[in-house]
Amino acid sequence: MASHTHRQPAPAAPPGPAPEGAARPWPADQPAVFEAVDLACVRRDRTLFEGFSFRLAAGELLQIEGANGSGKTSLLRILCLLALADAGEVRWNGVNVAEDRADYLGRLTYIGHTPGVKADLTALENLQVASALAPDTAACHPDDALAAVGLAGFEDTHVRELSAGQTRRVALARLLLQPTRLWILDEPFTALDRAGKRRVEELLEAHCAAGGMALITTHQPVDVGDAAKTRIHLGPEPAAMDEAG
Repeated sequence: MASHTHRQPAPAAPPGPAPEGAARPWPADQPAVFEAVDLACVRRDRTLFEGFSFRLAAGELLQIEGANGSGKTSLLRILCLLALADAGEVRWNGVNVAEDRADYLGRLTYIGHTPGVKADLTALENLQVASALAPDTAACHPDDALAAVGLAGFEDTHVRELSAGQTRRVALARLLLQPTRLWILDEPFTALDRAGKRRVEELLEAHCAAGGMALITTHQPVDVGDAAKTRIHLGPEPAAMDEAG
């Protein structure tokens, strides 16, 4: 299935302030190129996509769009090595990531469409567990990560008592705990209000400004300031509607 790429110019307006702790600079001479080459995905004898390729460099954001069932989540699972592609390969700096899975997985943070937090733990306890399980020392304190996503004062609230948008913020706060260069996010704006969406955009903007890279799925417009942004539509473009609707 063909994919369609739209490169957009960066907005002229200056970016808003980034949340404290969001930026994590990497050495300028440290390479970072993330690629998919001719990926194909078949599920139950149905081809979701084939011949799918992209190239993402440091400081860039890639937005994946597509209709329900076009394979967006399947694509992200392949990129995170949670599922196998039926053809093609994923590369980091020109090398197939299957050759050193541990090194590659240590470079990325994946947050799926399901938040992946424990309802019986508090917001703070969820982040403390995430910090304890991470291979490296946390880049910031869990309290600071919660404050950065707008949850200051909710540290001791159990997730089951939070709204869907607040639960999503707890999940996204994990982005600030580990200095991973690649963020892969499945529908990160789900259940967020306007202020919550803007906070996530600021996190993405600061991450890219520091030399990070991000790949997200969403149909919503994304404002990441001066960061280079590319949109790819997975599957066929929706048919244009005539004046009669």
